[in-house]
Amino acid sequence: MAKKRTTSDARTRIVEAADRLFYADGIRAVGIDRIIAEAGVAKMSLYNNFASKDDLVLAVLKFRDEKIGRFFESAMQRYVDDGSDRLNAFFSALKEWFESKGFRGCAFINAVVELADPSHPGAAFSAQHKQLFREMIGTIMSEAHGEASVAFVPAVSLMIEGAIVTAVMDGNSKAADVARDAALSLINSLSKKRK
Repeated sequence: MAKKRTTSDARTRIVEAADRLFYADGIRAVGIDRIIAEAGVAKMSLYNNFASKDDLVLAVLKFRDEKIGRFFESAMQRYVDDGSDRLNAFFSALKEWFESKGFRGCAFINAVVELADPSHPGAAFSAQHKQLFREMIGTIMSEAHGEASVAFVPAVSLMIEGAIVTAVMDGNSKAADVARDAALSLINSLSKKRK
């Protein structure tokens, strides 16, 4: 039992260290030796837990998926508790993320760009993450503005993705407000058409 716990602890430390390093410096720029040093584990611990760096990349992306999901769930709930509808709460959480220390954009976009091969397990997982993200946006929009607003999910998703990239490039969070205003304007045009 103690050996299994030690292996699990080492795996967790490796994934957490690789997540920090990959996000800050990029997947290709970070070598295995640096991850081992940052995690404070023996090289064998890494190879006992991951057959290759590609396996580690996939584990890190899965870890990041859970981490970012928890962040948005928690942040959105705070804004909803303060009276925002879920769509406004999402954009407030997005802005908060943009303002967080060390923000370097979307780890999934970054991974797809760096990995370059769409068949890489990390790239495939990132594509799946983005599909689930679009579905989540659809649910949020439907809850906040009715089922008809879901027709705008592709456009609103593009606004959000563009805001993420713009926030990194501009080094500020204003893109979240621009995306929110554009999304709400688009959704509100639907209700004007119905009148």
